[in-house]
Amino acid sequence: MRRVQVSLALVVVLAAGLGLRAQTRAPLTHETLWSFKRVGAPTVSPDGRWVVFPVSEVSYDPAQDVSDLWIVPADGSAAPRRLTSNKAGEAGPAWSPDSKKLAFTARRDGDEAAQVYVLDISAGGDAQRITNAPTAASTPKWSPDGKTIAFQAAMWNGATDEESNRKIAGERRATKSRVRIYDSFPIRNFDVWNEDTKAHIWYVDLAGDKKSRSILAGTKLAAGRGFALTGGFAWMGKDNVIVFSATEKQDGSARDYVTSQLFQVFFRPGEGHYVSTEPARISPDAVDTASPEFGPGDRLCLTASKSTPAIYQLNQIACYAPRQTAEFVTTSLDRSVGSWGFSSDGSSLYFTAEDSGHEHIYTVSTAGGQVRKLANATEGVFTNLSSARNAAVLVANWGSAVSPAEVVRIDPATGAKTFLTSFNKAAAAAIDWPPLREFTSTGRNGRQIHSFLALPPNFDPSRKYPLFVLIHGGHANMWRDEITYRWNYHMLAQPNFVVLLSDYRGSTGYGEKFTLDILGDPLAGPADDINDAADAAIKQFPFIDATRQCAGGASYGGHLANWLEGTTTRYKCLISHAGLATLDMQWGTSDGIYHRELMMGGPFWAKPDVWNAQSPLAKAANFKTPMLLSVGDLDYRVPHGNTLAMYSALQRMNVPSKLLFWPDENHWILKGENSRVFYREVRAWLEKYLK
Repeated sequence: MRRVQVSLALVVVLAAGLGLRAQTRAPLTHETLWSFKRVGAPTVSPDGRWVVFPVSEVSYDPAQDVSDLWIVPADGSAAPRRLTSNKAGEAGPAWSPDSKKLAFTARRDGDEAAQVYVLDISAGGDAQRITNAPTAASTPKWSPDGKTIAFQAAMWNGATDEESNRKIAGERRATKSRVRIYDSFPIRNFDVWNEDTKAHIWYVDLAGDKKSRSILAGTKLAAGRGFALTGGFAWMGKDNVIVFSATEKQDGSARDYVTSQLFQVFFRPGEGHYVSTEPARISPDAVDTASPEFGPGDRLCLTASKSTPAIYQLNQIACYAPRQTAEFVTTSLDRSVGSWGFSSDGSSLYFTAEDSGHEHIYTVSTAGGQVRKLANATEGVFTNLSSARNAAVLVANWGSAVSPAEVVRIDPATGAKTFLTSFNKAAAAAIDWPPLREFTSTGRNGRQIHSFLALPPNFDPSRKYPLFVLIHGGHANMWRDEITYRWNYHMLAQPNFVVLLSDYRGSTGYGEKFTLDILGDPLAGPADDINDAADAAIKQFPFIDATRQCAGGASYGGHLANWLEGTTTRYKCLISHAGLATLDMQWGTSDGIYHRELMMGGPFWAKPDVWNAQSPLAKAANFKTPMLLSVGDLDYRVPHGNTLAMYSALQRMNVPSKLLFWPDENHWILKGENSRVFYREVRAWLEKYLK
């Protein structure tokens, strides 16, 4: 009897100990979120032995941010080690064909712009700068013989070579007037005004005079008013041939659907530095091209879509057979292709694609046929796929909403993943953040709506929790089971909210038709889906309190939050960051416009009633719900006039409202201190109306 009593006592003690251990897991704080090391896209060496990847360590003081390249054996036989330790971050790492050297771009001390550097991995030592470009260099790529590096950099109009480009760049910096003069379109992009430049492809001969030369200077193609590089370039393996994606109609983007074609150029570096041919177009009108790559055997594949004018097209992979036209090879999968790479023998492709809140890895023959799922992300997402050219090695990032992204190796035969890094594993394990719950509901007209639920720390299913309906931006986007820093699900679930993440019509990951279902109906239909999903969640999960709901989002999510302001009173409060006020205002002030005419079936002046019918500001007479508004002064995608107009209308209608105006932010709130204030203000707004 005494032995039983001792055993029972031991059980009580163990249980108490386990309880104490469980309680040591703490809720996610902004400081913890900001402290995560952000592991970037891996790049595997051609021989499959090494993987290089960037790691960013961000601070509340941007001047203290650190971003370096790290390296790890692809077989996981050793821990990752830091390759670079300069104050300036590195970008675009690219392996030499023999896997001994690494090229990247960085702006280090004394550089007037980002330059190309080369680091000898086999011999060690410091990276050597190999360019002296007057404009920022990016995306370095080695020639097949390893003697030349091509890269992308801007050339000022009127320049003909590196020297004249530097002269004009210096003159522009020295001018006292800051006026910007335009006579074409577009004029800006996200948070930058377009300069009087065009991106060119340059090359530098590593054994030569180290001068950079443009392969496009002097060509009729590059001299064209509408010329613009749009989607990357690649070296052919056997000859000095570069293929690149470009458009000749960029200047018509205000009034036409602009597509990109594939061009080919032959040149001979080191022999008079002579471009032997005018770039020749090699892709048909029916294909919109991007991201060309040559695989083993010089099989050319690229990301492509149909060139028919549309608000959305599936990204697919198209491949060229020798001396034949391109054929789409991923058509059996009704999903957009993300990152991709060749198998080591060139006979097949690996690629990622979004699917219902996740991103899986698939494989298909370069000749086309049935797509097969290789790695099923039942939790989280695979991103940034990279394959070795000369070995059966496949790497990627993997992460989930409760696991910051790390580098993993994927077995090409089984799809099994093996972690090569664990920068954030211990920190993530110490956080009380339940994995996302996933469910599908049926909305009006039988529409299937996929959703996630994020639950608060110390979740108790017997309690009642307020609901925050979070609306994603895009529209061509989806809520994903991964860490986010802008609208982190678990930060928003604190202290005691349930967060609903629903993919309304127009989202990706559910087939092309689902994404196109908002054509002519950009706000009303998606808002119906959001409200229907909230009703379904309330019905399915008894811990949600139907009497306490708020909704909010950013960009397209902000558009929809503004729409909800004028069309429903079901929510106790609303939150809108970078949301439009009227469709015509957004058309006229945004950095891209023609796709908005495609959405509405014509320009505003041809169909004003149609445009006004789905403009939030047109419904200002119905504004009643307290609203928190937020916008960045440097946002040119959804310029701040939209938010100011909404705020004015709310004030005019005497609706409780608050404005957050960020003079040093663009379309996103990216700086640490600003982000901390944003979360604080959002949480205070939710608590004010939901507690």
